[in-house]
Amino acid sequence: MSREHHFSRRERQIMDVLHTREAATAAEIRADLPDAPGYSAVRALLRILEEKGHVKHRQDGQRYVYLPCVSRETASRSALKRLVSTFFQGSATQAMAALLETHDTQLSDAELNKLQQLIKQAKKEGR
Repeated sequence: MSREHHFSRRERQIMDVLHTREAATAAEIRADLPDAPGYSAVRALLRILEEKGHVKHRQDGQRYVYLPCVSRETASRSALKRLVSTFFQGSATQAMAALLETHDTQLSDAELNKLQQLIKQAKKEGR
């Protein structure tokens, strides 16, 4: 099954809820969705996501509890790679510069030190 992530807006919203909660019932997911569709629409979207291999479920009594198939970290790395590829021609430097140049990005000294350490480590490892 392909794990390529081409989500509709609603599918992305559902995946965001599942990554935040780590596991949720259809009713819990629906409660967290903006402008939530009907319960049956949420269940249908969950079935589609399960068929695509993005979601799995376990039974808890009469309820199905849905879980994402990949961790939030794995999903975020994949999304970040697509973002850098799409908007920054694959350049991590351009993406980082855009983040740092954004007026609402306020980095603490500790965060800046962490970035310096990550850059130093990347140089050391030849990345």
